[in-house]
Amino acid sequence: MARYEPPGGRGTHPPGTRPARQLPPPDPAVRQRALAALALGMLSLIGLLLGLGNLHRGIVVAIVTLVFAAVAIWLGVTANRRARRGGTARPRWAVSGVVLGGLGLAFSALWLMVLAVFWPQLNTYYNCEAGANTVAAQQTCHDQFTKSVGGEMSVLQNGRLPAERAART
Repeated sequence: MARYEPPGGRGTHPPGTRPARQLPPPDPAVRQRALAALALGMLSLIGLLLGLGNLHRGIVVAIVTLVFAAVAIWLGVTANRRARRGGTARPRWAVSGVVLGGLGLAFSALWLMVLAVFWPQLNTYYNCEAGANTVAAQQTCHDQFTKSVGGEMSVLQNGRLPAERAART
């Protein structure tokens, strides 16, 4: 003999609560949009890791990853909206695509700002490292880079050039 199963699903529910309504799965186009958002979000982060080794290539890679991240966010958000409008479940990868795209966007923008502020120091450092054949020469390049970045940071923190500070003291 078959057991009776209530229309809301198996088991009993506490008084005053209703079982969660099962939404139909999202359309294939919405799922593909969410998967594309996830893939572009991951590519934006992977691209940043690969582009940090070369200074000139790093600029192009940062711009490309910035675009990938923005498109990932857009695709993920629109996939969620289309699923909500269609009365279907949220696509599985849409939120992950938005989160990874947001991280990629933040890190790409940060890297571009670092390049804009420290371009002369980074360019000098990379050229010095390219010509350094010994560990001592590499250490000298590193020390020069640290000094020049420290000087730039003090200018950014105080808002005055070093010559202006010397004149005031």
